[in-house]
Amino acid sequence: MDEDLFTEKLAWFKQNERPEVVLVVADNPELIKIVVAWTSLDVKRADKLTKLASETESKIWEWLWGNARFSRAELKEKIGIPLSEIALENKLKPLVGNRVIYPDGTVNSFAQRYLREQVAKLFEVKQQRPVKKG
Repeated sequence: MDEDLFTEKLAWFKQNERPEVVLVVADNPELIKIVVAWTSLDVKRADKLTKLASETESKIWEWLWGNARFSRAELKEKIGIPLSEIALENKLKPLVGNRVIYPDGTVNSFAQRYLREQVAKLFEVKQQRPVKKG
């Protein structure tokens, strides 16, 4: 039952995504690295979920994150930039608060599309450069 509730509540947030969240990561290389690392991180829900105390949107979001389990050490490794625990938490706050990353290891679909477009642009630029013959 609890797992169904977690999945149900998370699905609501995914169905009600806002495209504006892309602005949180746009032109911010450190946040982009965290988002990319997030998708390959082992994120799980707690074995025993806490009680959902309120049905307000913000309280449900807090409840979902309160029941998410992941290794901050693994995340720091995957990001590849040296960050203190405090710095990592400060960088995670806008990603969580603006619903760029989800407590199941996935990412807002608009943010995901933005990152894919940025990668595609990198490949286009590289392909357009002339190859030196030597």
